[in-house]
Order: sequence, then structure tokens, then C-alpha cells
Amino acid sequence: MAKMINNVLVVGGGTAGWLTASILAKQLNSKSPDAVQVTLVESPDIPIIGVGEGTWPTIRATLENLGIDESEFMRECDATFKQGSQFVNWVNTPTATNSESYYHPLSAVFHSSYDFNLAPYWLLGEAGGKSYDQAVATQCHVCDAGLAPKKITTPAYDAIQNYSYHLNANKFASFLARHSVEKLGVKHIKANVEAVKLDDEGYIVEVETDSAGTLTADFFVDCSGSKALLIYGALDVPWLKINKVLFNDTAIAMQIPYESPESPIATHTIATAHEAGWTWDIGLHNRRGIGYVYSSDYTTDERAEEVLREYAGPMSEGISIRKIPLNLGYREKFWHKNCVAIGMSAAFIEPLEASAIFLVEAAANMLADQFPRHQDSMQYVEEKYNKTFRLRWDKSVDFVKLHYCITKRKDTQYWIDNCDPDSIPVALKNRLGHWKTHPPTKYDFDYAYEPFVLDSYLFVLYGMQFDVDIVPNSSSFSRNMEAKVKFDNVEKVGKMLINELPTHRELVEKVYQFGFQKI
Repeated sequence: MAKMINNVLVVGGGTAGWLTASILAKQLNSKSPDAVQVTLVESPDIPIIGVGEGTWPTIRATLENLGIDESEFMRECDATFKQGSQFVNWVNTPTATNSESYYHPLSAVFHSSYDFNLAPYWLLGEAGGKSYDQAVATQCHVCDAGLAPKKITTPAYDAIQNYSYHLNANKFASFLARHSVEKLGVKHIKANVEAVKLDDEGYIVEVETDSAGTLTADFFVDCSGSKALLIYGALDVPWLKINKVLFNDTAIAMQIPYESPESPIATHTIATAHEAGWTWDIGLHNRRGIGYVYSSDYTTDERAEEVLREYAGPMSEGISIRKIPLNLGYREKFWHKNCVAIGMSAAFIEPLEASAIFLVEAAANMLADQFPRHQDSMQYVEEKYNKTFRLRWDKSVDFVKLHYCITKRKDTQYWIDNCDPDSIPVALKNRLGHWKTHPPTKYDFDYAYEPFVLDSYLFVLYGMQFDVDIVPNSSSFSRNMEAKVKFDNVEKVGKMLINELPTHRELVEKVYQFGFQKI
């Protein structure tokens, strides 16, 4: 008989480790003694990187499925609502008197509901000169007004405007740890892994720790971050660099207070382009997390700190800065033998579109759903898993590169080189060539597991003022009156939401004090 897989050992904590352990334990019913048992071992000495503070709307379903109360989660993790990202100064070189921006919101546009693409009608001028994001998405108006995506009377996890969260990554990991141990049956061990033992066929059989002895399992999940103790340290699966496509290799980060307890909280991530990279700006309940992602080939650490402090303003005075090396890329394989790498041990891409936690969710969900109970069924699932996640990461690289390679900025060599055709992946280059005369449609996104879909590409393409000429094809777009009605509806609904929704800070304070209604 084939060997049964009855025990899983997750090596490493943080968001990746605890989210994976939680999802596995919930799906595999680890509270039952007869089910697959999940154990997590993490070092008491290695701090969490803690800069992954943005999420995707999928996290709401994940948290709800894990049995987590939304209000409790928000209070415990300093969480606020995220309704999208605002990209500032990505299109053209800013001047002392001019800066421009566009949104990539989370709420789908009208055409997604009606199977009717508004993009060509916007290109043909039917929206009356409005920017693409303002013409097709009510959420941009909500973000501009600093409003929340729902009301305190809206049930937990329900939305009026689609949303995810900004959160304190350290507190989120600790919160998940408590919940998964107390409610889901995960066993927690604090120890340093010092050695990994393989059998004659190259499968992991046990890990040696400094304080908890030998830990055995039938299946292993590597969430040990950049150390990659299992997938690389023991199994020697290579890392594929993407530095020829995405140039950034360093981040610096700081946490700064609000000017007052009543200061507005941005309800979106603010990503501002600079001379050799970009800054993130994320508003939590009690502070802002800001950072600068840049390429050391085009600037110095000293100049990078000047840029970040200049952006942060007087509130950053005296605040220390943390430097974080970024090794962008992914594993040649994510699943090898009886080991799966999830999180930074598997892949890492700069946090421009906050995809890291989503891809952890996706990885853990697929592993849980396809979990092999017998060793002889692993090879099939391994091949399927590796194919799926190679696609996900390739597509993520394409989408992040899109933000850089269609810019009109030419103020520094950094931006010039980002537009070099040799730095653009072939699949993205082919898409962009086609989209110069044909607006993207659902037929350009034929893979079920593409992380970034039609709406996302449209917001970035037309927010970045991508050069398009569809006049020769204008006769194909004859539903002009229908398009005008939908553009008018966006404006009407936007005005209604602005009159009805509370400010972001107002809602967050009420959630912390009273909580949402339970469904």
C-alpha cells in the first residue's frame, strides 16, 4: 500500500506560514484526531519582515471561511479598508507645478456586469473627456472623497464598494497564530531548524531543531522566507532571477505617526513614482507605513533616503529607516517531492500591486483543495501545481512590468531603460502590440488562474495614457447610446455614494468601538 500522508509540518511563521497553516487545518479538519495534523515550527529569533501591509478582496472570503470575526481582526491588526491604489507621477515627468495620477480601484466597472466593454467607447470620446478611471468606476470618486467602502450597518464582510484591507503584518501573523492554534487545531513549536534529513529517494523525512528535537512529518511546507531552508537548503531547487525585467533590488521603510488622532486615513494605497523607483504610502489606524522601492543600479542608498524623507515630510524627522534587500524572482519549481514552498521561499515580486498575500492565499487554497493523501498521488498534483503557479508568477511579472514599460517619463535613465523592448517579456510585448489598435477584451485573458484580469489591465493602460488608435475599427463599436447611459450611471451612482458613505476614519473608529453586524 502507498504511504499515507497524515502529518504536515509548516516550517516558518509570518503571514505566509500562519495563513497556510490556517487554511490547511480548516480544509483538512485538523481538529479531528483522525484527520491530517498540521504543525508549524518557527524560529523565536528571526523577526518578521512585516512590510506586506496590503491585501486583495479575496482575503475577506479567506478570513470568513476561517471563522474569524471581521471587527476583531480589524481591531487586533490595526486594519483599515483598502479600495484600490492611486498611481502618482507614473505617466509623465512631474514638474514643480504639475503632478498627475490615476486609480486602479477594486470595484469592477459596469461592463463586467453587463458583458459590455466600455473601454472602446471611452477611447472614442463618449465619456466627455473624463479620465478612464473616473468615467467607468464609482470607487475612484469615493477614494477622492476619503470615504469608506461600506457603513457600520453593513454586515461583516459585505461591501457596498469592493474592498480589502491595509494591516499591520506583524500583528496579523500573531493574530492568525492564536486563532489557528485555539480554533483550528494547529500545533505550534518555537525552535530553530538546524538540519533537514532526506531519504534515499530525495523525500524529506525529518528536520532537526535546536530546542524541540527531531520533528517528523509526511509532507512539508517551506515558509521560511528568503532562507528557503527546505526547497533550496535541502532540495536545491534553483531560483530564477527576473532582474532583467524588473530592476528594483532594494527597499527602505519607515513608520510615521499621523499629525493628529483625527487625521484622515487614505482608503487606498498611494504609489508615487520617483527618479529611480517608487514610494508606497499605506494608512493604518494609528500610523502610516511608507517606503521606497528602488534600483541600486540607478541611485545610492543615501539618495534613496533623501527621496523618502522628502516625500514623508516633517513627520519623518527622527524616525529610523529599515533597509530591506529585494531578490526578485521565483523557484524553478514550487513543489518538489513532498515539499511545497509558499511565500518568499517560493517567489518574490516587488509589492507594487500588493499581490504577495493573495498569492499565499492562492497557493494554500490549491494545496488544501488538491491535498494528496497518498504518496503515489503526489506527482500528478505536483505537476499541476507547478504549472499553475509558474503561470501565475509569469503573469504577475507581466502586469507589474506594464506599469514601467509604457511610461512617457524620460527624466532619468531608470525610466528610459524600463521602456527598452529587450526588458519586456515576449507575451506582454505581443499583447501591447495588438492593443495599439484593438482594445483588450475578455478573449485576451483565457487562463482561469491569471491574477490580473481585464479590468486591471484597462485601468493601468488608459491611466498611463497608452497610445491607441482604434479609429479604423470604430465601426465595430456601434452601441454608443448604451455606453453613454452607462457613463451617466457611473456619475449618478458616484454622487449618491458620496452623499451616503461615512468618512474612512469615521467608519474605522466605529468598527473598533462597536463592530459590524454579524451575518
